[in-house]
Amino acid sequence: MLWKTPPKLDLLNASGQNTLVDHLGITFTEAGDDYMVATMPVDRRTVQPVRLLHGGAAVVLAETMGSVASVWCLENRTTHSAVGVEINANHLNSVPEGGIVTGTVRPLKVGRSMHVWEIKIERQDGKLVCVSRITIAVVARR
Repeated sequence: MLWKTPPKLDLLNASGQNTLVDHLGITFTEAGDDYMVATMPVDRRTVQPVRLLHGGAAVVLAETMGSVASVWCLENRTTHSAVGVEINANHLNSVPEGGIVTGTVRPLKVGRSMHVWEIKIERQDGKLVCVSRITIAVVARR
Protein backbone atom coordinates (compact mmCIF):
# COMPACT_ATOMS: atom_id res chain seq x y z
CA MET A 1 0.00 0.00 0.00
CA LEU A 2 1.20 3.49 -0.91
CA TRP A 3 -0.29 5.32 2.06
CA LYS A 4 1.57 5.57 5.40
CA THR A 5 -1.79 5.12 7.14
CA PRO A 6 -4.91 3.88 5.34
CA PRO A 7 -6.99 6.92 4.29
CA LYS A 8 -10.44 7.16 5.82
CA LEU A 9 -13.11 8.92 3.77
CA ASP A 10 -14.57 10.76 6.76
CA LEU A 11 -11.14 12.26 7.56
CA LEU A 12 -10.44 13.07 3.90
CA ASN A 13 -13.71 14.97 3.67
CA ALA A 14 -13.47 16.61 7.09
CA SER A 15 -10.12 18.17 6.20
CA GLY A 16 -11.81 20.28 3.52
CA GLN A 17 -14.54 21.75 5.70
CA ASN A 18 -14.80 25.55 5.62
CA THR A 19 -12.37 25.79 2.69
CA LEU A 20 -12.61 26.20 -1.08
CA VAL A 21 -12.91 22.40 -1.26
CA ASP A 22 -16.13 22.55 0.77
CA HIS A 23 -17.42 25.58 -1.15
CA LEU A 24 -17.05 23.78 -4.50
CA GLY A 25 -18.67 20.58 -3.22
CA ILE A 26 -15.62 18.35 -3.67
CA THR A 27 -16.16 14.99 -1.96
CA PHE A 28 -13.74 12.08 -1.67
CA THR A 29 -15.62 8.88 -2.46
CA GLU A 30 -12.99 6.13 -2.60
CA ALA A 31 -9.44 5.35 -1.52
CA GLY A 32 -7.66 2.29 -2.88
CA ASP A 33 -4.16 0.95 -2.29
CA ASP A 34 -2.58 3.56 -4.60
CA TYR A 35 -5.34 5.91 -5.73
CA MET A 36 -8.11 8.20 -4.50
CA VAL A 37 -11.36 9.24 -6.17
CA ALA A 38 -13.30 12.46 -5.62
CA THR A 39 -16.32 14.09 -7.25
CA MET A 40 -17.35 17.69 -7.88
CA PRO A 41 -20.70 18.98 -9.11
CA VAL A 42 -20.88 21.10 -12.22
CA ASP A 43 -23.18 23.81 -10.89
CA ARG A 44 -23.35 27.59 -10.32
CA ARG A 45 -20.15 27.39 -8.21
CA THR A 46 -18.03 25.63 -10.83
CA VAL A 47 -19.22 26.86 -14.24
CA GLN A 48 -18.05 29.68 -16.48
CA PRO A 49 -20.57 32.23 -17.86
CA VAL A 50 -21.55 29.94 -20.79
CA ARG A 51 -22.59 27.32 -18.18
CA LEU A 52 -19.77 24.83 -18.86
CA LEU A 53 -17.30 23.52 -16.27
CA HIS A 54 -14.73 26.24 -15.58
CA GLY A 55 -11.18 25.07 -16.26
CA GLY A 56 -10.05 26.68 -13.00
CA ALA A 57 -12.55 24.57 -11.06
CA ALA A 58 -11.11 21.44 -12.66
CA VAL A 59 -7.64 22.58 -11.59
CA VAL A 60 -8.88 23.12 -8.02
CA LEU A 61 -10.17 19.54 -8.02
CA ALA A 62 -6.84 18.27 -9.36
CA GLU A 63 -4.75 20.28 -6.88
CA THR A 64 -6.95 19.21 -3.99
CA MET A 65 -6.58 15.56 -4.91
CA GLY A 66 -2.81 15.69 -5.39
CA SER A 67 -2.25 17.64 -2.19
CA VAL A 68 -4.45 15.38 -0.10
CA ALA A 69 -2.83 12.26 -1.56
CA SER A 70 0.61 13.62 -0.64
CA VAL A 71 -0.45 14.27 2.94
CA TRP A 72 -1.36 10.59 3.32
CA CYS A 73 2.13 9.65 2.07
CA LEU A 74 4.02 11.72 4.64
CA GLU A 75 6.14 9.81 7.15
CA ASN A 76 5.20 12.26 9.90
CA ARG A 77 2.42 14.81 9.42
CA THR A 78 3.39 16.69 12.58
CA THR A 79 6.90 17.51 11.33
CA HIS A 80 6.35 17.79 7.55
CA SER A 81 3.87 19.36 5.13
CA ALA A 82 3.00 18.79 1.50
CA VAL A 83 3.16 21.98 -0.59
CA GLY A 84 2.17 22.29 -4.24
CA VAL A 85 4.89 23.84 -6.41
CA GLU A 86 3.63 23.29 -9.97
CA ILE A 87 0.46 22.15 -11.67
CA ASN A 88 -0.57 21.83 -15.28
CA ALA A 89 -3.82 20.83 -16.89
CA ASN A 90 -5.00 19.88 -20.35
CA HIS A 91 -8.72 20.50 -20.81
CA LEU A 92 -9.94 17.95 -23.34
CA ASN A 93 -13.75 18.02 -23.30
CA SER A 94 -16.47 20.23 -21.91
CA VAL A 95 -19.05 19.41 -19.24
CA PRO A 96 -22.41 21.20 -19.19
CA GLU A 97 -23.96 22.50 -16.00
CA GLY A 98 -25.93 19.85 -14.13
CA GLY A 99 -23.37 17.09 -14.33
CA ILE A 100 -20.79 15.70 -11.97
CA VAL A 101 -17.11 15.16 -12.67
CA THR A 102 -15.01 12.45 -11.07
CA GLY A 103 -11.27 12.70 -10.53
CA THR A 104 -8.83 9.88 -9.91
CA VAL A 105 -5.36 10.62 -8.55
CA ARG A 106 -2.47 8.18 -8.94
CA PRO A 107 1.23 8.57 -8.17
CA LEU A 108 3.92 9.03 -10.78
CA LYS A 109 6.65 9.42 -8.13
CA VAL A 110 6.52 9.43 -4.34
CA GLY A 111 9.94 10.29 -2.95
CA ARG A 112 11.18 11.68 0.35
CA SER A 113 11.18 15.31 -0.78
CA MET A 114 9.05 15.35 -3.94
CA HIS A 115 5.79 13.77 -5.07
CA VAL A 116 4.36 13.88 -8.60
CA TRP A 117 0.72 12.94 -9.18
CA GLU A 118 -1.46 12.46 -12.25
CA ILE A 119 -5.13 13.35 -11.98
CA LYS A 120 -7.65 12.27 -14.60
CA ILE A 121 -11.04 13.96 -14.48
CA GLU A 122 -13.98 12.37 -16.31
CA ARG A 123 -17.58 13.29 -16.85
CA GLN A 124 -20.45 10.92 -16.07
CA ASP A 125 -20.34 9.20 -19.47
CA GLY A 126 -16.67 8.31 -18.88
CA LYS A 127 -15.30 10.83 -21.39
CA LEU A 128 -12.02 12.38 -20.28
CA VAL A 129 -12.44 16.06 -19.37
CA CYS A 130 -9.04 17.03 -17.99
CA VAL A 131 -5.63 15.49 -17.40
CA SER A 132 -3.48 17.22 -14.81
CA ARG A 133 -0.10 16.69 -13.22
CA ILE A 134 0.98 18.27 -9.93
CA THR A 135 4.37 18.40 -8.26
CA ILE A 136 4.39 18.54 -4.46
CA ALA A 137 7.36 19.44 -2.28
CA VAL A 138 7.65 17.74 1.11
CA VAL A 139 8.94 20.40 3.51
CA ALA A 140 9.70 20.55 7.23
CA ARG A 141 7.18 22.52 9.28
CA ARG A 142 8.51 25.60 11.01
